[in-house]
Amino acid sequence: MSRVSISEARANLSSLIARACQGEEIIIRGPKGAVRLVPIPVRKQKRKPGALRDKIDIGPSFFDPLPPDELPE
Repeated sequence: MSRVSISEARANLSSLIARACQGEEIIIRGPKGAVRLVPIPVRKQKRKPGALRDKIDIGPSFFDPLPPDELPE
């Protein structure tokens, strides 16, 4: 686990991202707290358009206008 300051992270962001993608835990600390830099998991399958066809049903009322009490002001 590596700990770096915000200024170090700004200067070396590309290398920190590469290290995090290889599995290293990176902690970026600042004056108001700390965050952990982690990779987003890679999808194993590509999306298939229409994969949910016939599995969900959206009724015609879905397209009705919202009632006035639910509209934003």
